[in-house]
Amino acid sequence: MAVITYREAVRQALREELANDERVYLIGEDIAEFGGSMKVTQGLFDEFGPKRVRNTPISEMATMGVAVGSAATGLRPIVEIMYSDFFGMAMDQVFNQAAKMRYMFGGKLSMPLTIRAPMGGRRSAAAHHSQCLEAWFMHIPGIKIAMPSNPYDAKGLLKTAVRDPNTVIFFENKMLYSMKGEVPEGPYFGRFGEANLAREGSDVTVVAVSDMVGYSLNAAESLAAEGISVEVIDPRTIAPLDIETILTSVKKTGRLVIAHEANLTCGIGAEIAAQVGYRAFDFLQAPIERVAAKDSPVPFAPVLEREILPDSDDVVCAVRRVIDYAG
Repeated sequence: MAVITYREAVRQALREELANDERVYLIGEDIAEFGGSMKVTQGLFDEFGPKRVRNTPISEMATMGVAVGSAATGLRPIVEIMYSDFFGMAMDQVFNQAAKMRYMFGGKLSMPLTIRAPMGGRRSAAAHHSQCLEAWFMHIPGIKIAMPSNPYDAKGLLKTAVRDPNTVIFFENKMLYSMKGEVPEGPYFGRFGEANLAREGSDVTVVAVSDMVGYSLNAAESLAAEGISVEVIDPRTIAPLDIETILTSVKKTGRLVIAHEANLTCGIGAEIAAQVGYRAFDFLQAPIERVAAKDSPVPFAPVLEREILPDSDDVVCAVRRVIDYAG
């Protein structure tokens, strides 16, 4: 297997799907000659031309309207939202149209729409360019959500998303783009609703998404030196969510920590905690802990941003709390 970056893995998936199906096309702001704000689509305009890789005006609502309409009539658009923060400009098209049209027409039409959205902070990009908004969309029936944490899953899950007949939002954490990992050189597909057991352990279960998987694995390594065995689960997709794998782990360890970069209040950790609390209450030996960003806009100043956003130390502290819980 080749060792490539997360950015290159996403680009490979896009290239393969463009080559595989002439109905697939890319649309978004500055994605053509410029290659996108994160340089993910770089080179694809030269390979596939202006009909397949299309720049748009600075209007997320118009872009999403074009994508929804073309998906409903048989094309397979892949939209790039330059920053996930800009979803607000296109929300009517997303939650009232893309999420509902297949259902409301009784399955007579498909909505094979993939929306790629860079997300997350740690770049001193301030409050309008640093948010993690996946919980908004987990609340909306009719949308699938992928949050790959490594290059292998980024390529496989994106290819699956493009071929799905439903709307898929594909969140790419900006801090992962330079991450390197092994990726098969040929086509392959990820499975939605199938979590990855990233590290086996026996004392505490940590469920982590996106960039928090790496932070959690670092925390687990540190805690192992203290004799604490941490199991790390990466859901990979949160809609559908592989709750069974999480429950199996919690029933083994008796303790649960959930880690995500998004704000604490009403984040996806709340939903996971509720499901585990309902279905595995008798197995819990300590209250469920959530590691998340503080409920604040993301600051511009690096020192304040570091204070707001969670990292490995926060996971370590949460694990120690559930281990030390005395009842």
